[in-house]
Amino acid sequence: MTGLAILIPVAIGLGLAGLAAFFWALSDDQFDDPDGAAARILTDEDDEA
Repeated sequence: MTGLAILIPVAIGLGLAGLAAFFWALSDDQFDDPDGAAARILTDEDDEA
């Protein structure tokens, strides 16, 4: 029972830390252009030069 008293707050704390990191990345425009990298990989850079 004492294990649960330690593990439950730790799990809640890690969950809140992950949620905070997600919202920080969201507000810092980390997910600004999700399709750009996928489209860039298909273009041939030799044709542009």
